[in-house]
Amino acid sequence: MSGWKKKRDVRRRYDTTAGLYDRRYAEEQEAKIAAAMKHVKIGERSLVLDAGCGTGLFFSHMNTGTGTFVGVDISKKSLLVARERAKSHGNIGLVLADADGMPFRERSFCCVFAFTLVQNMPRPVETLMELRRVASEDGVFVVTGLKRIFGRKAFEALTENAGLRVLAFEDGDDLKCYVAVCAAIRH
Repeated sequence: MSGWKKKRDVRRRYDTTAGLYDRRYAEEQEAKIAAAMKHVKIGERSLVLDAGCGTGLFFSHMNTGTGTFVGVDISKKSLLVARERAKSHGNIGLVLADADGMPFRERSFCCVFAFTLVQNMPRPVETLMELRRVASEDGVFVVTGLKRIFGRKAFEALTENAGLRVLAFEDGDDLKCYVAVCAAIRH
């Protein structure tokens, strides 16, 4: 399947399920978020990116003390749901964009989250390289990979091939995804 065809199929799937996504997947997403947040501290002046933000389930974990939070997604209907959720926060912006070509300057974000993103991308290493491009040099990355798509070794190889060093790894029985907290490998 070509890269754009896969992305189009993913966009259609998330556009179709946007209205019921939270009921169907909130518990699973909350488990991933909780696992990640055990290892990540976000400061009040932080610029945070949620690549593949979907309906914005992660927003409730960002309090008003967090600087600016940007959610990016390819699904317009998911972003419409996220926009409603973001109204209760004054620090969230939403962008309709492809995670492989985001409209941000290099080294913009101190913290980049990619929950449920890489398994939906045709070339996950390239996607992670784009996340590295927009992250600050000392940025922190949270990347998840669905266990039924990636074996653990394949997921670890994916992060390594993208130039990421795993700082913390969560693989509990309650998680359907691996959760990796990473930093960029400096050359």
